[in-house]
Amino acid sequence: MANRTDPLAKSIRGTNPQNLVEKIVRSKIYQNTYWKEQCFGLTAETLVDKAMELDHIGGTFGGNRKPTPFLCLVLKMLQIQPEKDIVVEFIKNEDYKYVRVLGAFYLRLTGTDMDVYRYLEPLYNDYRKVRQKLTGGNFSLTHVDEVIDELLTTDYSCDVALPRIKRRWTLESAGALDPRKSALEDDFEEEEEKEENEQLVDGLEAGAPEKDYYRGRSPTRERDRDRRRDSHRHRDRDYDRDYDRDYERERGRGRERDRDRDRDRDRDRDRDRDRERDRDRYRVRDERDYGRERDHEREGRERDRRDRDRGRRRSQSRSRSRSRDRKDRDGGEHRKRHARGSTSPRRRGHEDGGAREEPKRKKEKKEKKDDGTDHPDPEIAEANRLRASLGLKPLKL
Repeated sequence: MANRTDPLAKSIRGTNPQNLVEKIVRSKIYQNTYWKEQCFGLTAETLVDKAMELDHIGGTFGGNRKPTPFLCLVLKMLQIQPEKDIVVEFIKNEDYKYVRVLGAFYLRLTGTDMDVYRYLEPLYNDYRKVRQKLTGGNFSLTHVDEVIDELLTTDYSCDVALPRIKRRWTLESAGALDPRKSALEDDFEEEEEKEENEQLVDGLEAGAPEKDYYRGRSPTRERDRDRRRDSHRHRDRDYDRDYDRDYERERGRGRERDRDRDRDRDRDRDRDRDRERDRDRYRVRDERDYGRERDHEREGRERDRRDRDRGRRRSQSRSRSRSRDRKDRDGGEHRKRHARGSTSPRRRGHEDGGAREEPKRKKEKKEKKDDGTDHPDPEIAEANRLRASLGLKPLKL
């Protein structure tokens, strides 16, 4: 895997070297195009060429916290873990200032306390300008000695948490580190020698005794020089103590801020818990109200259905009674028709024959009445019979 640490790499401060960079920053580096394209397959020899191409330093920048090539190369050095001699050569390189800063940053992460002070303090004399990319994406101008001072005196640089190291005066008091020698001490001694020579010349001109001319350095001057040297050392020690005091004060403030932050977090958690409890209470109440409304709606629907069923039964009973009455009315006529139409054919023929014979009898009777044969006078009746037989009209008297 391209992001896996070298199997031969040693653990630093009891952990994987890449874990010295925070996980979020490390994941940003793994997703960066520079890491995928330029840092793939780099070794300790080929990494020098990439370090020589650097033109600025910095951590992450922009809204999405994009890492700089400097930070990508730092993580690559943690991944391949070059030898200490190569890192020292990086630091001693005077031609490429960004290579020197890269080596110093890596040594600050992985080196011991003595190595950090031994190899980084000489870089206080490097006053060359370097470009630093800020979190907003713009550049600022700084110097190599300022970067080294940030590495030695702060706990955070280029969005990377620096491991804690002991203070210099602690190592000096333990005898693990020699007192720091300022680069300006030789200049001070040269200035003092110039002052002494000028005083000697002034003494010769004033006619001072010969033994004072070649006396060399006086014990008084030596004591003053030692006193000034001790004062410089004590000043450095006081500076370290003041820094430790300030650090402890800032650490205490940071603890208080963390405590306040934890208190605010607990308060927010309690507020969220109360809000969740209220939400659950309202949800139960809403569910209860919803259940009641649903029961009311169900009862209303049941009531409407019962009313509809009752109305339907009433309408059916009314229609049934109407149909019964209609059937009763129609039943009489039907029975009459049925009784009229249910007689036998013989009876119906007999009745029809009787009905036919009655008009015949009436007609015959009428005819009898009309032909005058039933006249009370026998003579007239006889004459009408004769006339009827002859087809004449009867006599009308």
